[in-house]
This record gives sequence, structure tokens and C-alpha cells, in this order.
Amino acid sequence: MNNNCLYSRRKLLQNSLTVASALLLPVTTSNANTGSTPTPYQTPGPFYPKHIPLDSDNDLVDVKGRSISATGQVTHIFGRLLDTTGRPITNAQVEIWQCDANGFYHHNSDRGGNADPNFQGFGKMAVSNDGSYRFRTIRPMHYPGRAPHIHFRVVGNGFEALTTQMYVAGDPRNTGDFILNSVRDPQARASLVIPLEPAAEVEPNALAGLFNIVLGLNTVL
Repeated sequence: MNNNCLYSRRKLLQNSLTVASALLLPVTTSNANTGSTPTPYQTPGPFYPKHIPLDSDNDLVDVKGRSISATGQVTHIFGRLLDTTGRPITNAQVEIWQCDANGFYHHNSDRGGNADPNFQGFGKMAVSNDGSYRFRTIRPMHYPGRAPHIHFRVVGNGFEALTTQMYVAGDPRNTGDFILNSVRDPQARASLVIPLEPAAEVEPNALAGLFNIVLGLNTVL
């Protein structure tokens, strides 16, 4: 594993408590969903992994056993799993999956399966006692017909699983993305569109965004 891999994993661990609380992201925090708007359902799409990779932790940039990091701009996504009163939901797991920097998923059905072998493509982690999660990945990229996005799935005890997607604020493709715009409620749709800010405090040349996931009354049992 190269020095960048070692640095990133150490840095992620060293800063986890500070970053997960979003104290380093004052601009992004002001745009975060704090619990009043349930996160809307979004389709999982056709490219959820058929086989979960052996390395499926919350660092998608550095794959265990490979000496080169993924192509793309490193992006840290943080958030909390909340109910509609703003209380944290625990005993849950958050999964993400997305295409690589060239728009390919790690899936045999995606245009020949040409995804970056140095990009994990899928990750998961259990939320902490305050409902927080974090992922180190790359800035989501577009591909034909879709705006840049990251798929999220939340599973756990006491609630129905929720699948949704996160989009990048300011990307011009958002206005034409049919899945994003299938959410008719403007406030609910806006809760899926997240600013990605420069975050040198977290990692040099990286971006970061805060995406809280809120389970509505029809989801929490």
C-alpha cells in the first residue's frame, strides 16, 4: 500500500470524531437536513453489486491489496441517521455505491464492466451511538442520462430499509435528471442535493459534504 493510502487511513481515523460532528464544515452544516424533512426514496438502480467485495469498508479510495489509489477527487461524506424529531437512530448500517471517475460501476451489466480496479465502488459501515456515519470516496461523476450521484441504503432494526441518492449542489445536470426530479416536493428534493466544499482540514485537496438521512414516520416502525 502506498504512502497516500497509509496517510488517508490514519488521517481518517485520527479526525473521525471531529469530522463526524461536522465542526470542520460550517458552510455545509448550514445546509444540512436536521430532521424536519424525511429523506425521499430513490431507486437503487440496476447496478447494486451482485457480489459484495471482500474489501467493503467505508474507505472506497484505497482498496486493500492494491498499491494505487482510485482515480478521482477524494471526497469525504459525513452525516447522521435521524428521525423526524432530530433524534439519532442507532443499530443501523449505511451502504453506499457509485460509479468510478469514468462513469463505470463495478457491475458486469454496466457497459462491459470496465470500472477502475483501484476504486472499491461499494462501502458500508455501522452508525455510531449518535447516529453518525462517514465515508471516504471520490467526487461522484455523471454518466449518460444521469447527474453525478451516490446511492445510499440504510438497513437496521426497527425500521424499513430506505434507499436514496445524494446529488451534488450546483451541478447543471441536476435540472435534467429524471430520477432526482421525480421527487415533486421541492423541500424533499432539495434535501438530496448537497454542497461539496473544499476540506483541506480533513485531507489535502479533498472535498467534503454533510448528508443527513432522515427516516419518516412511514419508515420507522
